[in-house]
Amino acid sequence: MQIRNIAIIAHVDHGKTTLVDNIIRSSKVFRDNQEAGELIMDSNDLEKERGITIFSKNMSVVYKDVKINVIDTPGHADFGGEVERVLKMADGVILLVDAFEGPMPQTRFVLQKALQLNLHPIVVINKVDKPNCRPDEVHDAVFELFFNLDATEEQLNFPTYYGSGKNGWFNDSLTPTDNILPLMDGILKHVPEPKIQEGTLQMQITSLDYSSFLGRIAIGKVARGIIKENQPFSLVQADGSIKKQRIRELYVFEGMGKRKVTEVYPGDLCAVVGVEGFNIGDTIADFENPEALPIISVDEPTMSMLFSINNSPFFGKDGKFVTSRHLRDRLMKETEKNLALRVKDTDSADSFLVYGRGILHLGVLIETMRREGYELTVGQPQVLVKEIDGHKNEPYESLVVDVPEEFASKVIDLVTRRKGELHVMETKGEMQHLEFEIPSRGLIGLRTNMLTATAGEAVMAHRFLDYKPWKGPIPGRNNGVMLAKEAGSTTAYSLDKLQDRGFFFVDPGEDVYAGMIIGENNKPGDLIVNPNEGKKLTNHRASGSDAATSIAPKTLLTLEECMEYIQQDECIEVTPNFIRMRKVILDEHERNRIAKSMKSEA
Repeated sequence: MQIRNIAIIAHVDHGKTTLVDNIIRSSKVFRDNQEAGELIMDSNDLEKERGITIFSKNMSVVYKDVKINVIDTPGHADFGGEVERVLKMADGVILLVDAFEGPMPQTRFVLQKALQLNLHPIVVINKVDKPNCRPDEVHDAVFELFFNLDATEEQLNFPTYYGSGKNGWFNDSLTPTDNILPLMDGILKHVPEPKIQEGTLQMQITSLDYSSFLGRIAIGKVARGIIKENQPFSLVQADGSIKKQRIRELYVFEGMGKRKVTEVYPGDLCAVVGVEGFNIGDTIADFENPEALPIISVDEPTMSMLFSINNSPFFGKDGKFVTSRHLRDRLMKETEKNLALRVKDTDSADSFLVYGRGILHLGVLIETMRREGYELTVGQPQVLVKEIDGHKNEPYESLVVDVPEEFASKVIDLVTRRKGELHVMETKGEMQHLEFEIPSRGLIGLRTNMLTATAGEAVMAHRFLDYKPWKGPIPGRNNGVMLAKEAGSTTAYSLDKLQDRGFFFVDPGEDVYAGMIIGENNKPGDLIVNPNEGKKLTNHRASGSDAATSIAPKTLLTLEECMEYIQQDECIEVTPNFIRMRKVILDEHERNRIAKSMKSEA
């Protein structure tokens, strides 16, 4: 059977996973009476809630007697490590672009990787049914992007398809059809068969799966030779060391699942059970004459956070896994499959430094652990600083903001205050398109401020550029916070009386402890308040005769918003049911003593 290997790449929210749904439906993977639902490939709970793809996934369909292996990739820059690896398994890519937004920063990032690997591109302009879309302008912008990325003559001659994933049609013209078969024919026509070289077995491990029954499963494309069940092989590792092992079981991708086979021919993707101690990028090679494939390089982490055990007064009330051993084992397990993550021990046995690609990357890890029953404390995200030629350098990102024209000046003001520089300003329909270069530090906390300033209209996207010289201090949060004075349960009476001081992150009847952040102060500087005081009752006053208290509902912050909100002396307590912000040092006198000693040293 002939094979085609194709990866689907795009910016966030341009419709990759919806396109995969259409491919699945068009090739009748599900029976007609079987309920498949939407966004079939986003199987993880977090992916379904956020509507984004976090982990790349494989599936295959058979169309006109040709097996098409489809790889769905994440669109967020924070998961760039996933994209780079899995593109190694493909021979062609479908570049999906929104008919209104056009190419975005992440489109550029993933396309550059695909062109460097010499993959054959097919451009699909999606969402042409949207009002004010501009497919012809977007097509020209995509061509310009290819040209800027030094595409070859052959790559510049890419085929283009138009359509609407939501309405289930794609065609090589703007005429709507009632299916996506023109695109399926295009895949067979424009994506080459895998190149098969002569020689002994070679397969690079580009991805991994985990099964509690089978253990770690290595996934990759067989580059040459035939791989068979029970075959002895050499595992060539990144440092050049070679381990002799034997293959236990082999699986190929079929539909949404896997099918067990006895041998896999070159060019096909397969999952191998029985490889021990492997890392992504290692090569499964011939037993007698092992030859390694070039190592996969993954972008370095740009941000770190301190993960510690939960040491608040509410320790152990909520989670199942609370000790430092639990925390360490879970983080080490994560590094096995999350390539862009690094974990380092610190001087304290209870704390670990975790390095990642950005706030979303680390936020997804914390959220996953919280749902598994872990309790932990995480500190403020810090960018990684490098010493280059004796100068202090920090990571910079390219930031793109699309915003209605009347808010453009506010956005420029916000970004420039955080040491960003405006490089491009152009009009796209009714929107203003702004491109900045900004230190990664400046992005922390920017999204919330920007959405407030633009009435929620701004669309932000950013990607890592390079390390450049340190830009100096960046202003943080302007206002102080309100801290609980002592442990207890908040009362409506107290919160009502404190409302003119700021807004709250807690409702009446919630348990708090001393040093916990319960709200934001209207002014700079922290304010210690007592939210637990009840109303004093006398013979003359009945409890309900006063004017009823009217308290504004609490401000709910998501985990990522908390990570962007906290300052250096604050941290977040994360448990399965609660996310609380607090001071690192809970005792007020201890905080004052340390602040005084730091002043005297300075």
